[in-house]
Amino acid sequence: MIDRPQIIDISPARTTAVVRVCCPREELSCTMGRGVRELLDRIKIQGAQTTGPLFMHHLRGPTDSFDCEVGVAVDHPVHPSGHVHPGQWPAMRVAHALYRGRYEYLPQAWAALRAWIALQGLVSTGEQWECYITGPEIGSDASAWRTELYLPLCGAGA
Repeated sequence: MIDRPQIIDISPARTTAVVRVCCPREELSCTMGRGVRELLDRIKIQGAQTTGPLFMHHLRGPTDSFDCEVGVAVDHPVHPSGHVHPGQWPAMRVAHALYRGRYEYLPQAWAALRAWIALQGLVSTGEQWECYITGPEIGSDASAWRTELYLPLCGAGA
């Protein structure tokens, strides 16, 4: 499910462009798809280059709905345009793990990472960051899909 978790420091902060996504769980795939298309189109129009893979920043743990930002690191700040806004992946101390598999099983991967940090006596801030390294764009074999999971830790600056 997940590789052995680690505590790591992410530094420095990264400049990002993001689209806010608030929707019911069953609408996430379609809503996120539209957001990603707009994000990438508007970044290109502004002459910015992506400098990393797509990510999702959950502002709260998902329930029957999602409140998150879909984004990507960029080489220079973007200007607000449509639903796209400048953002930042902050410097932070996190519990990190690599998940291999289908997106449908991400909730179980997150639960495993949360259980691991509890065993370490640590507490997360409640935010979650997912970074999509490889996914369906490389083929239908989900065992090759890779998603990095990041749980920022309370009281732990980078």
